Amino acid sequence: MESRYLGNIKVSSIGMGCMAFSHGYGQIPSRQYAIEAIQQAYKHGCTFFDTAEGYGNVLYYEHHNEEIVGEALKDVRNQVVIATKLKIHDDEVNEDMYEVCKRHLKASLKALQTDYVDLYYLHRVNLQVPIEKVAKAMGKLIDEGLIRGWGLSQVDKKLLKKAHEITPVSAVQNLYNMLERDCEEEVIPYCLKHNIGLVPFSPIASGFLSGKVTSTSQFEKVDDVRVFVPQLKNENIKANQPVIDLLNEYAKKKHATNAQISLAWMLKKYPHVVPILGSKNKERIIENLDACQVELFDEEFKKLEESLNHIECHGHRGIVEYQGGSMKDWGQNK
Repeated sequence: MESRYLGNIKVSSIGMGCMAFSHGYGQIPSRQYAIEAIQQAYKHGCTFFDTAEGYGNVLYYEHHNEEIVGEALKDVRNQVVIATKLKIHDDEVNEDMYEVCKRHLKASLKALQTDYVDLYYLHRVNLQVPIEKVAKAMGKLIDEGLIRGWGLSQVDKKLLKKAHEITPVSAVQNLYNMLERDCEEEVIPYCLKHNIGLVPFSPIASGFLSGKVTSTSQFEKVDDVRVFVPQLKNENIKANQPVIDLLNEYAKKKHATNAQISLAWMLKKYPHVVPILGSKNKERIIENLDACQVELFDEEFKKLEESLNHIECHGHRGIVEYQGGSMKDWGQNK
């Protein structure tokens, strides 16, 4: 698999989001299955693995997912890039941010069985804490060698700029896919200009772009974020069918899957984009990683982009909903 850079951190062009082994998609597979799936992804060429301290706290406990990732990768630690995230709780907002971040990081390091984290994200911004304070704290952690770089999740250009001017940001992990293209307006251009990687989460729109989600699909009632995803409501599944039809056309032409085409599109479009794929199914993980082998030629990409630009997408999620309301708890963990 080819390599790309998040700041100065070298990673595989497609990464693996490990959340589904602890949170977000209903019943999880066994711990051994999860470990084997992560190891299989590494053997297939993936060197970038994403987790968070909060993945697992709904049904299990904090650091549940980090423990799985750490166990899976401990024997190849120096050959992989591990990203994890912290959440600043409301009862911590008046504390020294360096102490807060370091306390969270130490707990993550223990769970991950490592003495450093390659990429440490702020897992959603707590608006009670000036982002400049977090940026300064992250700078100290970099200086101490505890993290190699830091990042932000679900932020706009204004907030990103404030943070980057204090301590250079390595990566932004935002929602980005064929149905959610807000990042193209300001965030992606800023990232390109300042050597910041963009790590799209939900690059296949929670499975919708695979073409396998229909109006009859049933999601689990406990800890399944798909219940709340607007694009997966029946009316929006039907309204967004033109996107699936377009993907079907290109998938047939390129002998690929719909999901692979949607990933090949963003890889072709931006050189600094590194999508992370979240699945709890071994076969699906490998299939999606193989999107890096699907090449869209310039004329094919141009026609795909033009067609996509003429399709109205329904069920917009955006950034605002993650900061409050009924989506808050899901947004903090996704």
